[in-house]
Amino acid sequence: MEELDLEKEEKRELLSRFRSLYKSCKQSSSQEELLLLKKAFRVAANAHKEKRRENGDPFIFHALAVAQIVVDEIGLKGTAAISVLLHETSRINGFGDDDFAKEYNQEVATIVTGLNKISKIDPKTSSSEVENYRQLVISYSADPRVILIKLADRLDVMRHLYFFADSKQVKKANETLTLYAPLAHRLGLYSVKTELEDLSLKYTEPADYIHIVTKLEETAKERNTYIEKFIKPIVAGLDQYGQRYEIKSRTKSIFSIWKKMKKQKIPFEEVFDLFAIRIILESELPLEKAECWRTYSIVTEKYIPNPERMRDWISVPKSNGYESLHATVIGPEGKWVEVQIRTRRMDEIAEMGIAAHWKYKGIRQQQGIDDWLTDLRNLLEQAEDSNEMAESLKQLDSYQKEIFVFTPNGDLKKLPSGATVLDFAFEVHSKLGVSCVGAKVNNRLASIKDALKNGDQVEIITSKNQKPTKDWLSFAITSKARSKIKQSLKEEELKVANIGKELLLRRLKNWKLELTDEMASQFIKKNKIRSITEFYAMLANEKIDIADIKTYIETADLVEEKSSAPEVAYAQPKEQESGDFLVIDEHLANVDYKLATCCNPIFGDDIFGFVTISHGIKIHRTSCPNAKSMIERYSYRIVKAKWQQTRESSSFQTTIRIIGEDQIGLFNRISEVLTKELKVTLRSASFDTKGGVFEGKIKVFVGNIKQLDMIIHRLHRIKGVIKASRVATSAE
Repeated sequence: MEELDLEKEEKRELLSRFRSLYKSCKQSSSQEELLLLKKAFRVAANAHKEKRRENGDPFIFHALAVAQIVVDEIGLKGTAAISVLLHETSRINGFGDDDFAKEYNQEVATIVTGLNKISKIDPKTSSSEVENYRQLVISYSADPRVILIKLADRLDVMRHLYFFADSKQVKKANETLTLYAPLAHRLGLYSVKTELEDLSLKYTEPADYIHIVTKLEETAKERNTYIEKFIKPIVAGLDQYGQRYEIKSRTKSIFSIWKKMKKQKIPFEEVFDLFAIRIILESELPLEKAECWRTYSIVTEKYIPNPERMRDWISVPKSNGYESLHATVIGPEGKWVEVQIRTRRMDEIAEMGIAAHWKYKGIRQQQGIDDWLTDLRNLLEQAEDSNEMAESLKQLDSYQKEIFVFTPNGDLKKLPSGATVLDFAFEVHSKLGVSCVGAKVNNRLASIKDALKNGDQVEIITSKNQKPTKDWLSFAITSKARSKIKQSLKEEELKVANIGKELLLRRLKNWKLELTDEMASQFIKKNKIRSITEFYAMLANEKIDIADIKTYIETADLVEEKSSAPEVAYAQPKEQESGDFLVIDEHLANVDYKLATCCNPIFGDDIFGFVTISHGIKIHRTSCPNAKSMIERYSYRIVKAKWQQTRESSSFQTTIRIIGEDQIGLFNRISEVLTKELKVTLRSASFDTKGGVFEGKIKVFVGNIKQLDMIIHRLHRIKGVIKASRVATSAE
């Protein structure tokens, strides 16, 4: 090191730092990598010997610190450390890609080239552009390790931000919050992400940062004592079952506390979830759910849970694979504590980043980048050596399947490779998409079907007379464009359907006929029509002859549905005087009767009796879909009937139709309301989903019509339920 123009103390410090890096790399790197590391260190130290950081330290200290983070905190090996040391030396030594490949190897050359490209990007911090620039960074990274090195570089900068000028401190802190911290989060580098956020807050909101740090320090002892007290009865309960487990506690990050205080406009003392308890069970796969729920029972036996904050992601895991039970309970001194229960397998998946936390916190971006980063994270953890990693990297090419296109104003838009002019129009704005008739691409006219290339500048041409057609779906490839096209087509279909519905209602009124919901459903099913909306639209477009509907209603089968129950002897009731009623009661001895299965009457319904040929008297609701025809055609077989007042102790089966939004967990909420809250016996349930909407039927036992009305009222209050109604017939 004699050739370096450094003070003796700096030389000693420099050698000490390199020895520390070398020792870390020695555990995981090959002998060849270690030799190249020494060579890279000498080259970098000489190249930067006159370059100093803002506080006067040699710049090489920064390069060594970044390399140390890359190896110790992110888990990369010698090749990555070599590339960090050589970064920026190309400008000083005049080295090109071929030179690096020759002097070191192709891996090093690729990583250094990627780092040099990224260094030239001016990060954008506006929320509308940050995602595009984040992904532009990735598009420049032929080797995914470039991204990880860049995160390590930014972490070291943030750790030493105090010696930068004030204006640079705020700028770099904002860049970190909008660009680097979210990228670390997606990658599953949660400790890096948390530290970046906390350090950024230190410079963007210094007073708030100091306030929260001070409060955390003041309450640390009290918090630890409380945690020990809280987990003591839980530990006893788990030990009683011989359960193997680990209990962790985590304090909320400074940045997270600050966000909650700002969002809810509360002081530090009112942030009730300053810490959380995580119980990690050592469970065999077949026993995971049972042991998680048993642990949940142990926790909730000791502490009262808040049912509104219970989250069951074990019965129905999140779409990204996240599995865990979350319960918020009232602990000692009336404090709320969040308890997370999961198995070791579930915890490892979550910690690896597969259960990407950002998805359910409101951020909505396309899936490609997240999939790529998830695969990258798995690769880094599972690769045995650099050769295996290099081979696997060839498969992670999703970052090459995106293009970046500009608006006339220079705004950057990211699209998948193969995207068309129409995709770009919808990416800019939905209204622009639905009225798009073409574009000027680089000042040349193009059709809506033309594919775009990386770097194109696109100006959309619109017409107020343009409307989406089904043909658009054949060349639109982005999910946003396709979703909006389908939505527009559906809205147009609804307009046509309303015309068809009004036409049918007018004709039915003239014919003095009624098309019940049940009849319409049977007609749709019989003719293989997808929905009631399509049915009405087909009437409007004359694809269904409206006269056929009249024939269908008039010839509808009104004969009583054959029952599988054994036949009973029929006893002719005595002739009733005006005002006499057949009283329906289970102890009636002189007349045999059954409740009709076509309308399932229950206590409290208005009813009448119908004398059948071989099944005695059938009891129908007066609103039964077959009632009108029976009364008109067979008036001599109609018997007045009413319920005996003591009947409320009996149980009746009825069917309820539920229509709602197709969302995970909705059926569980419906079932919980019925069985746990209303104490209703649920006999069966069937559900079907289509186009984001589900329709289901549940069969329940009720005592009377009042109870049924209450059930329907309570179902309407469940979030996601659009409509709940009694089914007039069980024949469907």
